[in-house]
Amino acid sequence: MEQSLNYIHGLYRKGTKPSLHRVAFLLEKLGNPHKKLIFIHIAGTNGKGSTAAMTASILTKSGYKTGLFTSPYIYRFNERMQIDGTQIDDETVISLTKKIRAIADTMDEPPTEFDFVTAMAMDYFAAQNCDIVVLEVGVGGALDATNIIPAPRVAVVTNIGLDHTDLLGDTLEKIASVKAGIVKKGSFAVFYPSTPEVEAVYKAVCAEKKVASYSIADFSRLKLRSHSLEGQCFDWDNYKNLRIPLLGAHQLHNAAVVLQTIRFLELNGWEKITEETIREGLATVSWPGRFEIIARDPLFIMDGGHNPQCIEALVENIKDYLADRKIVVLAGVLADKDYADMFRPVMPYTTEFVCITPDNPRRMLAADLARYLREAGATASACDTVEEGVALAREKAGKDGVILSFGSLYALGDIHRAAK
Repeated sequence: MEQSLNYIHGLYRKGTKPSLHRVAFLLEKLGNPHKKLIFIHIAGTNGKGSTAAMTASILTKSGYKTGLFTSPYIYRFNERMQIDGTQIDDETVISLTKKIRAIADTMDEPPTEFDFVTAMAMDYFAAQNCDIVVLEVGVGGALDATNIIPAPRVAVVTNIGLDHTDLLGDTLEKIASVKAGIVKKGSFAVFYPSTPEVEAVYKAVCAEKKVASYSIADFSRLKLRSHSLEGQCFDWDNYKNLRIPLLGAHQLHNAAVVLQTIRFLELNGWEKITEETIREGLATVSWPGRFEIIARDPLFIMDGGHNPQCIEALVENIKDYLADRKIVVLAGVLADKDYADMFRPVMPYTTEFVCITPDNPRRMLAADLARYLREAGATASACDTVEEGVALAREKAGKDGVILSFGSLYALGDIHRAAK
């Protein structure tokens, strides 16, 4: 398994031009498994993973054999490919890596890591005869490797923001156009509400692609009934007292997108979906690393948010769930992220920062992050290891305080292991 993952991760090449020809070559040699599958395809800047997880959970509870493909992973690679909530096993990862590597090694232009993993997922889900696959886009939409698929049953675009602007464009309209590239003729489409200009882009794409029907999720149909650290209870349209364990107003908005997506399926032949399976699917969804409680003495919360919209949602969660609590932030960050926008909005709500170094080639050293935070007016210390960082954060938080870890999804796995 270690050899397989070393090979896969070694394929990452920053600057490789987005294109579908590499993954198309792999899939053709594999017998085009993606053409044997039915998809719900999900693009967006924020909320893709949560939306995918809720959708897959409902479909699984409805009795459909449901594949789920997401990225990145938090704790282990196997998270990226699941069927009915069960992760792909190591033996299958190893055998698929050998199989697809034999093809990749013949290519003039080798695949990227994401090309390779996408081909692996398609072959896996087809071999397991999935009824439907919920497929999360990697980056963008139009030229993302996942867009090699035929027209999905539903194309979904979640909340968009200014992220990956070097690849996708420097305005919301440009980014929306790229992400809406997953919409294909004959699909249904569901969009997260946005500015009038962005929604005009969605409308134009749907007209051009002759989609069967499309909808912009209507948040006025949502009503929050109650929320706590245990989850949220809400109404949507004619459904009353729905429950999700995911926290934050943004997750209710994601749930509205999911429910509209499911409604398209309900109205078009997916007869095993019922109100009961919708309720059960939402209530039992699991999606790690999104304002996730991993310990309670002291309260320890992890969140993978790093772009401005995620941080805005994180601040709202702090105000909603952690008001008047002493908060110690345990933070690691990648050097190429805009860490000023990441940490400044949170500073008014925190007591101090404990800095660690993520295990990633793009990492920012803990000492450099601590220096930046002190210069910005915060109290900050640096630790040599993640274990030391977790221990120091617990000591500083005390029994009644809160440890909040955010800044990089890549650090969360190590933090989770050290905190257990």
